[in-house]
Amino acid sequence: MVIVADDRAVVEADLAAGRLLCPRCGVGVLGGWGCARLREVRMHAGVRRLRPRRGRCREQCCRATHVLLPDVCLARRRYGAEVIGEALLSLGREGYRRVGERLGVPGETVRDWRRRFRSRAELIAGHFLRWARALDASLDPPAAREGSLAGEALGAIGVCVRLASLVLRSRPPWSWVSALTAGGLLAINTEPPWPAPE
Repeated sequence: MVIVADDRAVVEADLAAGRLLCPRCGVGVLGGWGCARLREVRMHAGVRRLRPRRGRCREQCCRATHVLLPDVCLARRRYGAEVIGEALLSLGREGYRRVGERLGVPGETVRDWRRRFRSRAELIAGHFLRWARALDASLDPPAAREGSLAGEALGAIGVCVRLASLVLRSRPPWSWVSALTAGGLLAINTEPPWPAPE
C-alpha cells in the first residue's frame, strides 16, 4: 500500500511521470494497474465512496502491485483519518462512549482506537519527533512531561505536522499523519515499516 494525495489527477500524473517508488523493492517505479475494490469511508461530512487506484512496479524482477490509498484514510480503517484523529485528540478529556456518540462511531471502536494508540505511544512519539528533527534540525527536543505517553505522542504529532505544513506544504494535519506512517498509525503489527526521514 502506498499513501498518495487525495486528488485523482495528481495521482494519475505521478503514475505517468514515474514519481511513485515501489515500496517493496525500493528500485522500480509504479505504473497504473487498474483500481482496487470500491470502499466506503466515513468522514466528517458523511460517507465517501472511494475506489483507490492501483499501481504495479515496472521493475521486471518485482512486478508487485500496490493500492494507492488517499491520504485522508488510514490502512484497513472504515473511518477517515480526521475522524480517528479527533477521537484520539479527546483522550483524557472525554469518555469513549461520548466521543463515539459525537462522531457517529460505535463507542467500542473509539475505545479500540485509543487502546491501540496508547499501546504504541512511545513508538509513535519517537517516530514523529524524528520527522520533526529532520524537518528542522534546530528543533530542541521537548522536555519530558509528567503525564501519559499518549499525551506525549499527540504532542509529537502536533509539532511534526505543523513543521511539515510550514516546511513542505500545507495540508490537513491528519493527512500528514497518514502519509508519515504509510497509513499504518493504528496497524496491528508491532514494528511498523513506517517511512523514515533520510
